[in-house]
Amino acid sequence: MNPVLATVMENLWWLFLCCALIALFKLFKPFIKGKLGEFTVLMHVKLYLQDPQYILLNDLTLKDASGTTQIDHVLLSPFGLFVIETKNYTGWIFAGERQKTWTQKIYKQTFKFQNPLHQNYKHVKVLEQVLAEILSPAYIHSLVVFMPAAEFKTAMPAHVFRGASWTDYVKSFQEPVISAMQLKQIQLHLEQAMLEKSWQTNRQHVERLKQRKPVK
Repeated sequence: MNPVLATVMENLWWLFLCCALIALFKLFKPFIKGKLGEFTVLMHVKLYLQDPQYILLNDLTLKDASGTTQIDHVLLSPFGLFVIETKNYTGWIFAGERQKTWTQKIYKQTFKFQNPLHQNYKHVKVLEQVLAEILSPAYIHSLVVFMPAAEFKTAMPAHVFRGASWTDYVKSFQEPVISAMQLKQIQLHLEQAMLEKSWQTNRQHVERLKQRKPVK
């Protein structure tokens, strides 16, 4: 092969590889960001909730009336269950507790996203149904955790936290309401009810979400 042509082909090969990697990164960027946020919450538990009474279940996909729902974390404790929705967002956040959508601003770009309190309310309701014969709904608590890179430009709604501050909220619950035996029963029941963790499960859940009516 002509040396010049060989050099051109070699450079094209690297160009195609770079383009493919960039395309893959853009495709999986939301997934990667989500997993980083979930990993951060896991580290918060290890650092600030070291008591073995706290049991963290991650990435639960449960069946619901419209197909499936995915819960980032459920923290089990003698003091109640804490349903945690993580948001790994950057930029300015404009939020209202009762608003259907919240706003994210990054420089001159504006994005709308579903109110995560409403999103997590649905998660709580699914858990209430799954655990109806085991646990009172009064002992299931909802909270949303944003990463420190998000800066709220409006008053932060109740049960919404930045960084590790959510662990202080959890530790404010001091009265045991769930026995150790009941806690193990809840853990076993959730592990049996959740769908297998796999790429196929995630893909099917995303497809069901696409079929639902979009948030306006």
